[in-house]
Amino acid sequence: MVAGCGGTLQTTTAPKIIIDSDYNTMSDDGQLGVMAAQLQAQGQIEVLGITVVSGNQWLKQGVADALKSVERLGVGDRIGVYAGANYALSHDYATIQRELAQFPGGDGYLGAWSSPEPKSDADLVAPPDGFATHTKVQDRSAVDFIVDSVKQHPGEITILAIGPLTNIALATRQHPEIVPMIKQIIYMGGAIDVPGNTTPTAEFNWWFDPEAAHTVLRLPIKQVVVPLDVTDTVKMNKATYDRITHDPSKQTIVTQIFKQLNGYGFDGKNGFETNPNYTTSIWDTLTIAYLMDSTFATQTVDEWVDVDTSFGANDGKATGYASNPPAGLQKMTIVKRFDNARFFDYYVDLLTRPVPVKPSN
Repeated sequence: MVAGCGGTLQTTTAPKIIIDSDYNTMSDDGQLGVMAAQLQAQGQIEVLGITVVSGNQWLKQGVADALKSVERLGVGDRIGVYAGANYALSHDYATIQRELAQFPGGDGYLGAWSSPEPKSDADLVAPPDGFATHTKVQDRSAVDFIVDSVKQHPGEITILAIGPLTNIALATRQHPEIVPMIKQIIYMGGAIDVPGNTTPTAEFNWWFDPEAAHTVLRLPIKQVVVPLDVTDTVKMNKATYDRITHDPSKQTIVTQIFKQLNGYGFDGKNGFETNPNYTTSIWDTLTIAYLMDSTFATQTVDEWVDVDTSFGANDGKATGYASNPPAGLQKMTIVKRFDNARFFDYYVDLLTRPVPVKPSN
């Protein structure tokens, strides 16, 4: 028996998930990691593993941050970290530079491409509380782990796809037999009816590897997309930030790092600690809330979704089709609006629980 978001007891089996992520310490990916670990401690979810992909950061840095995250939370022995794809299927730096020079706009966020690729551990940047000391990356690759897990639990696994889709594309290309065994994929990705962020038309996750997105969107699997259309409308403000960082009764290593890494904005100067009107999206975290309770979504539409791979002005652009879709697409649910007040109560609660995470009895 587990409690639903409204407090009603329901008999259910905890959903099994794989978090496929371009992981970071305490931005949206890292925040989702905290939420998932706390939900697992309550018996509401079973996190089989975290599969890391380059996106926000290069793979080595993402793996290092994920290892420290599970160790910090006290779940390193229960949630394995698996290293996946370091490069996109199609994009390379020369192509990206050519695109952005020809078609400027958006915020120009390049993620991993904005910094040199780390060649050794000496090139990595430690999280504020240091690198993991005893939690090691798993021997199996992310692709092999996805394939093996789906085969071990056919029809049971939800993949939270909160980074570029390279790992999932590779797993399903190399082992197409797993496709009908995947329960569902819930994405943070795409900009359907709103402008992009990295470019004027494309959202970062799908822009980083549009070929992978093009592949995965065509898989005959139940799919839910949480695009910029909704994440642009769910903004953390100062009041919510203060509930996490400035409640003296809820001070933990998570809330301390949250303040250090989110309090001063992306430029280190303009953020919640310096600007009372500052706001920011918390993109990926909406996917796990939707998984746990789909009624967080107050508006959805069912459409076919495609992504452009033309290496032009619209590279990585997502397009929804209410009818007459291109051949091969799968109809899916697109989340358009969230119950922000109820979501933020849920978000704050999970981010401010005691750490290390303790399993429920």
